[in-house]
Amino acid sequence: MNAQNKITYQKVEARQNALDPKWVTYDAKTIDKLPGFKTKKTESTSIYGGFKVWQKEATGFFRTEKIDNRWWIIDPEGYPFIYKGIAVFNAGRSVNQQKAFDKKYGSKENWVKQESKLLRNNGFNGVGAWSNVDLVKNAENPLVYTVIISPMGMYHSDHIKKYGGKYKEASWQNYRFDLVMVFDKEFDSYVQKSVEEVSQYKNDKYLMGYFTDNELPWYNDALDKHLTLLAKDEQGYIAAKAWLDQRKGFNASLSDVTQEDRMAFTAFYFETYMKKVTEALRKADPNHLYLGCRFNQDKEQELTNPEIFKVAGKYMDIISINHYRKWEPSQELMNNWGEWSGKPFLITEWYTKGEDSGLPNNTGAGWLVRTQKERGLFYQNFTLDLLKNKNSVGWHWFKYMDNDPQDLSTDYSNRDSNKGIVNSNFEPYLPLLKEMKVINDNAYELTRYFDKK
Repeated sequence: MNAQNKITYQKVEARQNALDPKWVTYDAKTIDKLPGFKTKKTESTSIYGGFKVWQKEATGFFRTEKIDNRWWIIDPEGYPFIYKGIAVFNAGRSVNQQKAFDKKYGSKENWVKQESKLLRNNGFNGVGAWSNVDLVKNAENPLVYTVIISPMGMYHSDHIKKYGGKYKEASWQNYRFDLVMVFDKEFDSYVQKSVEEVSQYKNDKYLMGYFTDNELPWYNDALDKHLTLLAKDEQGYIAAKAWLDQRKGFNASLSDVTQEDRMAFTAFYFETYMKKVTEALRKADPNHLYLGCRFNQDKEQELTNPEIFKVAGKYMDIISINHYRKWEPSQELMNNWGEWSGKPFLITEWYTKGEDSGLPNNTGAGWLVRTQKERGLFYQNFTLDLLKNKNSVGWHWFKYMDNDPQDLSTDYSNRDSNKGIVNSNFEPYLPLLKEMKVINDNAYELTRYFDKK
């Protein structure tokens, strides 16, 4: 029996949400159970939060580099940087949240100063998508940040109006037939429009890079849907039919299509989007990283499609993945992502909710556990697996602040759940942050520990 088998991990009970009657017990790997690992005081860091342990070429902007078979983000000063971020770093918009904000902070500048300090004190070095970028970038001591633009999202908002505001058939993310309208010439002007705003960030050293769109449905049956659900004069049908004619001959029909054809078409369809957005983005800002279009791990089809990843690797600097409904990430799958794409990845959304928050916790994709401490144990278990994997360059916890159940203006999935590191009154969940901090502070040493093994 090896040492690994003798370790007794803490047990954590979890369920999908408060409506699920079934609790399942999971092991939670934690830093204190790593044989021979000694936690250290926080490493000295650069102004960006990179670890001052070694230094490579400093280009003045963030970049990536593979060193001894491990991918790294390299900060503008040349130091290794593991992105430990919090998404949706903003002060809430509901009436209740505004009241609490005014009472505690008095001003936006005071909020960003105090809460940036809270993040740094707990080992975080940046913020993720949908954060208050203007406040963050203009702070006295800025956190590293990202910008999300949504060219397809903008086009989709107008496209649906042609159908009276509702498609006859739509499901995931409310796209018609689950198809992304990449072949439409009209989409091109939305790409141009969405990149106009990025020139203001072009020279900002604290910007990591850009996301374009979130969780678009890159499904493996896209060829079938283009050919059977779209009218013959629609641009998507015309493009799909031309692709099939070229691949299989003019007389080919759906009955001739193989699974290999479907995967190849999905790659072609995805690449049409990637070409358009990256060309425009690189032209508008050649200095910063392209962090991709945020794949959705929950639906998972694109994440097991090597063809999609080959395309992603051609265009993205870092591949971004929202990761839900798995207790921990799969090493085999993470290895595949790196092998197929030749690029590192970043987990851009993930969280778990606590029963002790007093919130209903009916909505959202994160697990439900019993306590804030157990939320922290989940964080440790998950991030240890990320740090072990040489293709992983960090993570963004979703999110800074809890939902306010009384705010009915938000979408349903962000309505009533404990996702934050602070509650709706801006009170931090200290048992959660305590468990997060020990991993965050030791992140670099943990990579060394795992690499030696």
